[in-house]
Amino acid sequence: MTVGLTHFLLVAAILFSLGILALATRKNAVMMLMGVELILNSANINLVAFSRYQAMNLDGHLFAIFVIILAAAEAAVALAIVLQIFKQNQTVNADQINKLKE
Repeated sequence: MTVGLTHFLLVAAILFSLGILALATRKNAVMMLMGVELILNSANINLVAFSRYQAMNLDGHLFAIFVIILAAAEAAVALAIVLQIFKQNQTVNADQINKLKE
């Protein structure tokens, strides 16, 4: 049995669904960030899979590296914001944080 494009798309769809589920159900800001990372990783799997199965060009791989760089920058900035919110409010629960400026 060979691994085809359908297998990659199925894994990416499962990761995307888990990411959306994490965003919709979690109230913790860190868990919400992990959901966003799952969504970005599913997009990377799609980019690389389509790049591999269509003419073997490296465009999808380059876009995936760009998305990884953006995800790393997003995680660094978002975690810095979450740490500041925790320092001020003693919680990272998104429902309990109702003001960002005092």
